[in-house]
Amino acid sequence: MEPIGVLMVCPMTSYLEQELDRRFKLFRFWNFPRKTEFLKENSSSIRAIVGDAAAGAGAELIELLPRLQIVANHGVGLDKVDLGKCKEKGIRVTNTPGVLTEEVADLAIGLILATLRRICACDRYVRSGLWTTGNFKLTTKVRIFSV
Repeated sequence: MEPIGVLMVCPMTSYLEQELDRRFKLFRFWNFPRKTEFLKENSSSIRAIVGDAAAGAGAELIELLPRLQIVANHGVGLDKVDLGKCKEKGIRVTNTPGVLTEEVADLAIGLILATLRRICACDRYVRSGLWTTGNFKLTTKVRIFSV
């Protein structure tokens, strides 16, 4: 039985690469300078593409892989995947929606606090030594807002 070929279109975490390499015949696309030739030679074994927000699966790439069955996006967005072409060819598409929702919310709260309380400006004020010459202007109270 021929091993399942997986085309990883950009470098990812070493753990992910190791696990895919252990389970499948992993092709690291960025290692092949002559990509069109590589695809022609290996198109019959590649059944999956793994990409991310920076590199996915465009129509041209999809057309060159007649046995492609799935495009797995390691991230939330699907901007780099030609969803129309995948639908036309019956190729499954996956991503990881919601995986960073709470982290983004945490960061948003942090940015709100930093902006209203002028934390970065206060830090520069202290580091520059200006605190010895006078007080920093009072900032906006956060408790007057609701989230």
